Amino acid sequence: MASDYSSTPITLNDVNPKVLKCKYAIRGEILTHAQILYCNIGNPDSLGQKPITFFREVLALCDHPLIVDRSETKSLFSADSVEQAIQILDQIPVRATGSYSHSQETISSIGVKGLRDKIASGIEARDGFPGDPNDIFLTDGASPAVHMMMQLLIGSENDGIPCPIPQYPLYSVSITLHRGTHVSYYLDEESGWALEISEFENQLKTARSRGVNVRALVVINPGNPTGRVLAEANQREIVEFCRKEGLVLLADEVYQENVYAHDKQFHSFKNRSRSMGFGEKDISLVSFHSASKGYYGECGKRGGYMEFTGFRPEIREQIYKVASVNLCSNISGQILASLIMSPPKVGDESYKSFSAEKEAILSSLARRAKILEDAFNSLEGVTCYKAEGVLYSFPRINLPGKAIKAAEEAKTAPDAFYARHLLNATGIVVVPGSEFGQRPGTWHFRCTILPQEDKIPAIVSRLTQFHKQFMDEFRG
Repeated sequence: MASDYSSTPITLNDVNPKVLKCKYAIRGEILTHAQILYCNIGNPDSLGQKPITFFREVLALCDHPLIVDRSETKSLFSADSVEQAIQILDQIPVRATGSYSHSQETISSIGVKGLRDKIASGIEARDGFPGDPNDIFLTDGASPAVHMMMQLLIGSENDGIPCPIPQYPLYSVSITLHRGTHVSYYLDEESGWALEISEFENQLKTARSRGVNVRALVVINPGNPTGRVLAEANQREIVEFCRKEGLVLLADEVYQENVYAHDKQFHSFKNRSRSMGFGEKDISLVSFHSASKGYYGECGKRGGYMEFTGFRPEIREQIYKVASVNLCSNISGQILASLIMSPPKVGDESYKSFSAEKEAILSSLARRAKILEDAFNSLEGVTCYKAEGVLYSFPRINLPGKAIKAAEEAKTAPDAFYARHLLNATGIVVVPGSEFGQRPGTWHFRCTILPQEDKIPAIVSRLTQFHKQFMDEFRG
């Protein structure tokens, strides 16, 4: 038996260089040292958030349909969850969540037809404009949908996709893996992470001057990691910009339920474009949504979808082909994606309890966001703009020159240096801003607001004490 791996055929020299180039620090090096307080990732269930009862009841009944007709079920489950489960099971081939979503009436690669009908109806109720189930592609969370679009749009390294900086690393990673060019556009931190059209124009002009064929524009709203919720006027500018420049608008809208600012409201880009009078043949738009965020936070269920509008029939056939490689997304995730877009309504037995659970989660998240915002702004050299939405705060930290020099000597980014010291001293895990991208010379870190509300004071206390000691050590 060999004592090491010298006889195995694959070394790092054999690995796809695009894989080696990818960085995904949300689950990367910093995380491997974590033991206590996980403030690095948007994983609500793992941090104690209770699942929505109605959703779990329907999923349980669909996964074990033999109990649907038992007499004791009526005392354990709400009447509307039983009714919803029966309707869903009738749509699934052989009434089994362990099967592929395929029958003579459904297209297996894009999901169960009846579930896509529910999502399309939910989109129509949200936006005030018709939704088409044939535009809905059900996926294992939003990430596979993003990868599918990158496969479709990127043909060579000359194809570029602009993404916001800072940005959720999924986009830069998927662009790199599919051998495209990542074009950065910077959000304006001084204006509360505003998205300026002039920045789009400058970066587009620069990219095209370098011979980059810019294919699409990624917009994250509400913004991860910044927490910014776009104003309606800003969205209209973006829609008009994409129309004028012939760009596909890739809209990450997974945090649409996470809006805490009283003067802000989520509007989908489909709603904005249709309200401007632009139809199916005027703009190409893809919207991504997921069951992992919002008030539901069911990351492990891997439910999500993309709505794919404004493409020629022959292009639609190509995305069907790409989707077919994966056969279908998991059925439980498909069911959950349909449920988040068709929750209980007024008059349903579950409506009051559902509404109470939803309101409790969102209200608590808003309070936690405010507590952390105030705590960060009380620290020396730290500024944190209000988190209008999402599940994170993204404070900027002005580090002493001595700390920056120590980070350089340690061959690490200054904010990663700070994050590692924070981890070692307190057990608090955050993600360095350098992993999301940031303007040169600025440093940040992303901290989730997901630890349960009674744990937040301990986090604030540990962070405050650490920060003072860190600044005292490296000041001067």
